[in-house]
Amino acid sequence: MTRGAPDGSGPLETPDVKRPRWAATATAPLAATGLAAAGVLIAAYLTATRLAGDLPACGPLAGCEQVATSAYSEVFGIPVAAFGLGYSLAVLVTVVAWWRTGSRRAVIAAYALGLAGIVVVAYLTYLELFVIHAICAWCVAYAATVALGWGVTAMALRR
Repeated sequence: MTRGAPDGSGPLETPDVKRPRWAATATAPLAATGLAAAGVLIAAYLTATRLAGDLPACGPLAGCEQVATSAYSEVFGIPVAAFGLGYSLAVLVTVVAWWRTGSRRAVIAAYALGLAGIVVVAYLTYLELFVIHAICAWCVAYAATVALGWGVTAMALRR
């Protein structure tokens, strides 16, 4: 990689830094935006079905009904999915700001939100596996958007 010397006399050689190519381009913020948008859609669906008094459609998979009707599906009478919707909207706003401005602060904010999200979805996954004894495919998909989104921001911060 070359760049101009500080005195303007010519190119200055700098060592190449090993980093993923996608983290240095618009691909990383675009990927994070797509993952956050997917999280918004999943959380919105789960919130809407809960507020309507319906159960999420799981298709041939079982477990969504058991998770959705468990005592852990609400906190203070508010569906857990509604908290996920608020979280995903906050992440979406942050990663869109990163995508539009290239701001390192926005990446750091998205990383911090993602780290908090990882802790929450890890706890909720623990509840599914060891307390409720049922797996919700929608919840797994949502957790994947959180984990992958955090991974994208972590890789982008390494550059």
